[in-house]
Parts: sequence; structure tokens; C-alpha cells
Amino acid sequence: MTSREWVHSPLVLAPMAGGPSTVALAAAAAEGGMLPFLAGAYLSPERLASDIAELRSTSPHPFGVNVFAPSPDHPDMLEDARRYAAQLAPWAASAGVQLGEPRYDDDGFAAKVDLLVEAAPAVVSFAFGWPPADVVVRLQEVGTRVWATVNAPDEAQWAVELGVDAVVAQGWEAGGHRGGPVDTGETQFPVRDLVTAVLARTPDLPVVAAGGVVDGHDAHELLELGASSVALGTVFLACPEAGTAPVHVHALTHRDRTVVTRAFTGRSARALATTWTELFSDAAPAAYPHVHHVTAPLRAHGKATGEAELVHLWAGTGHRAARPLPASDLARSLATQLEAARHPENQ
Repeated sequence: MTSREWVHSPLVLAPMAGGPSTVALAAAAAEGGMLPFLAGAYLSPERLASDIAELRSTSPHPFGVNVFAPSPDHPDMLEDARRYAAQLAPWAASAGVQLGEPRYDDDGFAAKVDLLVEAAPAVVSFAFGWPPADVVVRLQEVGTRVWATVNAPDEAQWAVELGVDAVVAQGWEAGGHRGGPVDTGETQFPVRDLVTAVLARTPDLPVVAAGGVVDGHDAHELLELGASSVALGTVFLACPEAGTAPVHVHALTHRDRTVVTRAFTGRSARALATTWTELFSDAAPAAYPHVHHVTAPLRAHGKATGEAELVHLWAGTGHRAARPLPASDLARSLATQLEAARHPENQ
């Protein structure tokens, strides 16, 4: 069964953890014909349960939930994060902020899995790692489809062995964290090449294409390559229903360059270039979530005060296409563009 046989639209609203994803954004995108995702990462299980209940009371449409699978914890990550914190400390002090303590946690993974098995949304997608095989089975037994995120073609075979229902092929253009299980820090496949390569290796596994997609014409190209559906995120960041910080929304159309950096969380992520990324990208270790906890107070301060240089301005390469349109209108516009690309003879 492919995604298009059970989802009402080939267009997916990507999860955007840390604020931008909201119940209102998901409901509006669903009203516009998309399959929306709630971002479950960084939320308590109680807050995630509340968001799911609110979305169900607001919208009759199917939706997905994304969570982070636990990242590996190596003994040297803590010390690496402490050394990085020491380098950041003078800069944070100049802003009047005390950095957080590095630590490991699994983002309440087990409790969130239990909640999702009970809630049984249409889809649960995983990023940052693989869910245990028994988690995949538990979700599938209640009728939930399971998606896993990949950034490299060979990861798709692991997903097949795990028994997931689809893979999210996240190309190098995507904003935010690299969602695949291996964070090498090296340049990865752009989305079109990744979709082609994944399908060549696993032709029977549905592929959700993600990364740099900002309009229906981009989506059409990826569907023509064989993707079952296409996820869009950055283009929705400026929608009024999104929880994106005002400093972030402003930067989307006032900055030109994005970089992939570990400077904010210890995991590779694409963001708009700032003083922070310029000064500290080379120093930042591969230590997630340890670094995430170190920098969280400084990033929160930047959001609260509107200091863009202190904020993780996640953005895909197509960030300048973001517009402050109601999400339902944007979703309908994307669907119209996709239909026009599919049937140019009708235009």
C-alpha cells in the first residue's frame, strides 16, 4: 500500500519542533487538503496528549505525529559538550545569560510511544534514530503507519529490515536537523538524488520526499521521480498559525544564506547564517542532546529579546518563499500549483 492510497493528499506538512508546529497550523493545513504532522519532540508526554486531543476536537482529518528516537550516548559526549560550553560562556555572559548544564535524555521516548499506541494517529514518524522493532509492531497493530527518516540511500535498507511502512527521504536542502540515524556532519544527497537512489535500492517502499520544496511545481517533480508524497515545512514558518518566533519570521526573508551546523544542539541542522554559526560551528562537537541543553537558555533569550544572532533560525534553502499567508490558503495554493503542473494542458 502506498502513501497515496491511504492519505487524502500527496502533500504533507512537515513537523517543525521547538515552537513552529502548532495544533492551529496542523488543523489549517488539513483544511487545505494536506496531511499535517504535529511535532512531538521537546514536548512532555502530557502536552503531546493534550495537543493530539485538541487537534482531534478541531479537525476531522487524519494527521501524523513525529517524535525523536533516542540518540546514542557516548561517554566522551559529556566532556566534549563541557569544552564547547566553556568556549561559549564569555559570549553568553556578554548577553547576560548563564548556559545550561550538558546532559543526556531520551525526550520521554517510552512514555510518548505508549501515548501514541493509545492515540493511534494515522502516522507516526521517527527522526534521529530507529525505533525498536517492537515499537513499530505495536503502532502497526493499532492501525498506525510508521515512517522513518533517512538522509542516505543505504539507510533505506535498514528501514526495510525494520518493517516500516515508508521512509522520509530528507534531502540536504531541508531546514532544521538532519533526521536520519547517522549524523556524519558531511554533505549529503540533495533531495532529488536521494529519492532516486532510495527508490533504486528499495523500489517497493513508499518514499516521502522532503527538503527545499516550496511550491507545487517542486512537489510535482519529486512525485514524477517516484515519491509517494512530498513534505513541506519552511514555507509554512511565516503562517499566522505557526508558533515561529517573530525574530525568526523576519529573518526568513531578510537573510540570504543558510549553513548546516552543530553549533546550536550538537546535531547537524540547517539554519540561517548568523554570528553564532560563523564563530562556533567549527568548535561544536557531535554531542546531541548534551549541547542542546547547554545552549537552550541562550537561544531562549535570543527569541525573547529579538536578537537574531542568538537564535537557531532553522530554515531550508527555499526560505525566502515563506509568506504570512493563512496556512489553509497556502495549502490550497500548493495543491493548485501541483494540479497545474500535472495537467499543463488545462491551463
